[in-house]
Amino acid sequence: MSINQGMRNPHLPLVLKINNFNTRLMKLSLITIFIAFFLFSCGNDKKSPDNKTTIVLEETTTYYLIRHAEKDQSDKTNRDPELTKIGLERARAWAGYFENMDLTMVYSTDYKRTQQTALPTAVTKRLEVLSYNPSNLYSDEFKAATKGNNVLIVGHSNTTPAFVNAILGKETFQDIDERENGMLYTVTVTDKGATAAEEKIEF
Repeated sequence: MSINQGMRNPHLPLVLKINNFNTRLMKLSLITIFIAFFLFSCGNDKKSPDNKTTIVLEETTTYYLIRHAEKDQSDKTNRDPELTKIGLERARAWAGYFENMDLTMVYSTDYKRTQQTALPTAVTKRLEVLSYNPSNLYSDEFKAATKGNNVLIVGHSNTTPAFVNAILGKETFQDIDERENGMLYTVTVTDKGATAAEEKIEF
């Protein structure tokens, strides 16, 4: 037996204990760090619902309001005339104008001239022509039904600007000239309020 084999290190048990202690201490430190990181993450998560409430997508409603196209005025006693040939052409032109717009609803008064003006666009968009009451413009029911949509509204020389004014909540636009059939009013409604733009569309 060699001298090295025959001799025992009296400090060996103490060294082993110290090593084991250091290993446990290291593991405990890692666990503590992990727990602290986890709690920190959870603390941040609690704030996320509040942060999310500040990132809310604003709902927008867009109305496109036009007057009916040219009507037949040959019979002055006729209270509900149809469109002329030129009027029908304008109605089809409106359908082409709105072709690339994401219309989701189409409204018209219950007159032949407004219905005929709205129909080509409704057919192109595969939508039904809905009716509204020109004597009760922008009612709460209408507002709720159209909220968040892109809506075409066909009316008359007096009801079209009146409808725009009702949405805006103020008298901004006057009646359309009887000789004018190409006016377009675009009204955008958000939670912050409503804005309107007026333009003449040439076909």
